Formats: sequence, structure tokens, C-alpha cells
Amino acid sequence: MEKISSVEAFNQVLQNEKDFFILKHSLTCPISSAAYQACKSFADHSTAKVVYVPIQEARETSTHIAEAFNTRHESPQIFHVKDGEPVWNTSHSRITEKALKEASTK
Repeated sequence: MEKISSVEAFNQVLQNEKDFFILKHSLTCPISSAAYQACKSFADHSTAKVVYVPIQEARETSTHIAEAFNTRHESPQIFHVKDGEPVWNTSHSRITEKALKEASTK
């Protein structure tokens, strides 16, 4: 999984990748830690591109993503993005490897 910490890095991924997942991840929350592990396992066992934003280190980027995707900020929160648009998202304990696998086929 690739860490992104700036709005510019997010915009680059958005422009260069046709299909990817982006996780907004809290470094201090146990629920976010479990979501991160689910994403890591999913990324390790699939060809899907997965990036994450550590919100404590990149609050501006996290806020920018919520605004760009017209969603309320949550943490942890994951988006499946295709052609620059979110096609699926979920948050908190609903972020599981199984949910990611299902979302990747949509």
C-alpha cells in the first residue's frame, strides 16, 4: 500500500489511476487499525491499487478528499474510485477484506 500525504499526491493518483482504493486512516484508532490491516491483506492478495492517507499527518488531504467526493469525513473510511469518481465507499468496522473483494468486482 502506498502512503499519500498531500493534496498534490492525491490529485496525481486520481489523474493517473483508472481504478483504485483510497483509505483515510487514523493512526490512533483501533477500529482504523483493523481497517488498515484488512486493506493491507486485500492489497497483498489482489492486483488492486490501494493507497492510504494518515489523517493525523495529512488532515488537509483528508478534508480535500471528503470535499472532492462530496462525502462527510469519517475515519476510517475507504473509497473505490473508477475514472476519477467514487463508485463505492464504507467506513469503520464495515471495512473488511471481504467487503473490499466484493467492491473490487463492481
